Amino acid sequence: MRLALREVLLAFRRAPLLGLLGVVTIAFSLFAFGLFGLVALNIQQALRLVEDRVEVRAFLVDGARDADIDELMRGIAKVPEVVEVGYVTPDSALRRARAELEEFRDVMEGAMLPGSVELRLAPGKRDPETVQAISRRLQTYPIVDEVRYGREWVEKLYRIRTVAGIAGSVLGAVFAFVAAIIIGSTIRMAILARAKEIEIMRLVGATNGFVRLPYVLDGLVKGLLGGVLAVGLAWGARQLVARMVLESAFFTPLQIAGGIAVGGALGCLASWLSVGRHLRRVWRDA
Repeated sequence: MRLALREVLLAFRRAPLLGLLGVVTIAFSLFAFGLFGLVALNIQQALRLVEDRVEVRAFLVDGARDADIDELMRGIAKVPEVVEVGYVTPDSALRRARAELEEFRDVMEGAMLPGSVELRLAPGKRDPETVQAISRRLQTYPIVDEVRYGREWVEKLYRIRTVAGIAGSVLGAVFAFVAAIIIGSTIRMAILARAKEIEIMRLVGATNGFVRLPYVLDGLVKGLLGGVLAVGLAWGARQLVARMVLESAFFTPLQIAGGIAVGGALGCLASWLSVGRHLRRVWRDA
């Protein structure tokens, strides 16, 4: 291992520009993948914020008794998908309507609005099927006059989230594949620059593992450095967007560490495959 590390340092000293080119190429490949990841992350976060606003509202008949309202709230609170139940009195509903629709304040003077029971659902339990099931359950109570939850809006939101998830997975795989090809080509260039050295090592009896190890470590180091540089570029792009367009989310520390680790893994894999192909050619020519 020590000898392999020394070979990596010597290779970088002999051709620093080639080594730097490899790091920068890997960085920009991962940067392109990271930009896509940032876009997908912010889209998912925006959809999650919109989804958090999904609520079911059951409007009550006039003159509903307090005992019946309490029974409704206790019964619906036992539903696993429901995390919060609240009662809005007719007076509170009127005050809320006046505050939200201030331009119609005069029209609402003296108006009467029905009381309602509002439900908030647990995350991941806001799909159309679950919301419809809870709506049907609410309608079994005699004091419930009407249930509203924005059916069309909920269905469209769920479709958008599903399409975004599928498109994100497919495009993410494509970006990762392209990044792997570019990284592999970069490592391949470095190996071709030392082709004679590999042939000599193999001809004097060096094992495949001994020949491979310095290049695998070289790919690991370049991949890690490229990952760190890619994270820095992605952070700069995020800051620029936040300053000129809108505030956006960034990767968590765990996601950042995972991205850097992916860079190192891709560098190792590309080096392993490239050296293996070159060694097979040496064996054929021998």
